[in-house]
Amino acid sequence: MAIIGNIIKGVIEARDALSIEGDPAKEQQKVLVDLLEKAKDTQFGKKYSFDSILNSKNIQRTFSDSVPYFDYNKIKSEWWDKTINGEPNVAWPGSPDFFALSSGTTGKKSKRIPVTTDMLHSITRAGREQVFAMSNFDMPADFFEKEIMMLGSSTNLEERDGKKEGEISGISASNIPFWFKKYYKPGEKIAKIDDWDERVLSIAKHAKNWDIGALSGIPSWMELMLKKVLEYHRVDHIHEIWPNLRAYTSGGVAFDPYEKSFNALLGRPIQVIDTYLASEGFFACQVRPETTAMKLITDNGIYFEFVPFEPQYVNQDGSLTEDAPSLTLDKVEKDVDYVLIISTVAGAWRYIIGDTIAFTDVERAEIKITGRTKFFLNTVGSQLSVNKLNDAVKHLEDALNIKVPEFTLCAKRFDDGFYHSWYLGSDKKLDRDNTAQILDNYLQNANKNYKVARSKALQGVKVRFVPQQMFAEWSGANKKKGGQVKMERVMGEERFQEWEDFISQQL
Repeated sequence: MAIIGNIIKGVIEARDALSIEGDPAKEQQKVLVDLLEKAKDTQFGKKYSFDSILNSKNIQRTFSDSVPYFDYNKIKSEWWDKTINGEPNVAWPGSPDFFALSSGTTGKKSKRIPVTTDMLHSITRAGREQVFAMSNFDMPADFFEKEIMMLGSSTNLEERDGKKEGEISGISASNIPFWFKKYYKPGEKIAKIDDWDERVLSIAKHAKNWDIGALSGIPSWMELMLKKVLEYHRVDHIHEIWPNLRAYTSGGVAFDPYEKSFNALLGRPIQVIDTYLASEGFFACQVRPETTAMKLITDNGIYFEFVPFEPQYVNQDGSLTEDAPSLTLDKVEKDVDYVLIISTVAGAWRYIIGDTIAFTDVERAEIKITGRTKFFLNTVGSQLSVNKLNDAVKHLEDALNIKVPEFTLCAKRFDDGFYHSWYLGSDKKLDRDNTAQILDNYLQNANKNYKVARSKALQGVKVRFVPQQMFAEWSGANKKKGGQVKMERVMGEERFQEWEDFISQQL
């Protein structure tokens, strides 16, 4: 009998039964007041008169009227560079002990994002809330006694000027509570291995010694790790190694494109739970099994605003126009794309995270990630979000009975005009023209702007199949394998030329 598991499950269920559902909009009002109170004596707080904002009749509106939007480059040059250089009390009280190196999905240079003690507490609390939500997923008691494989970046953090640096998954894993260490795999020794391939091989070698009940990590890298375990032990599916595996906590990107290829590695279905954890904070997690949407965590040191994702408000580089209107949580609408804006306990203020989201349930504050502001394919008026592109690839998988977990494309100019040039990650090579036709037909039926573009400047679709491994090798060549690294779904022409040159050298 799972005695400890029954106790843990009982505590979770009791807490869930006794907890009172809060009002997300009111929680957000309180979070903003708390942020302003705590930071009013910082350089940033004095510059933008937080004291006056706190004394205004409508704090939320005065805040948005008084403080401009910041993307990473703007907040870094105006504020965070001082923090990076060791100056205290710049955008948040004191000095951070950590900086998250965000690999992101564009460019080769890592961003350095402050991670304060308050932010670490916020991430830990969000993780705890996610565990409590497991009471909704009908897991057996013994599930709560199993180990958890957290596949992130190396926990061997670099030290610079007395501060530690690494990806947020490595920083979080290096600060796990002592009581959680017995459940945490691959364990501290393996997690410190810097080289991704060496770390994954070590996981494969030790895999049979662990009783894994849950997985956590970015889908693309999780798949590669699972494949290495299967290859090393010469088995057909992961349940032959980890028979008690019941859940996978995905995060960082939409899971839909990976669903088919991921399920092929399993012996039986498991519960997939989406989360929204970025270098700047833990924003949302799935709390109900009847939806894949995630609930915004609205009482945990992060204040959210939402800008309608419309062409007149978004610049070509993904930044916002100065007059772009922001909405508070009580003003948003269902099924509308918004640019997500955050203010946090790490000194990010009205910060453009770069993601677009849509609400699936406004009352519950449940969202889905629909894409990236920089990955909005609109070169020739087609207005395609990453969400629409994912849907097209999922349709293609069903139509051709193939698995395409990775892809990238560009609106590329050829001699006779613009084409959407797709690279599909699949070890199967099918007829290119037929594949292109399936994608083109689906997008014309699914998106009226794309259909209009096809009657004008957009000449059609071109397709090329490349092995899935090429996407991992590209990430390794440009940034670093594993961790938070995500593949660019949409590229500009210059970046796409680099990609095509890389592929031609590999194949």
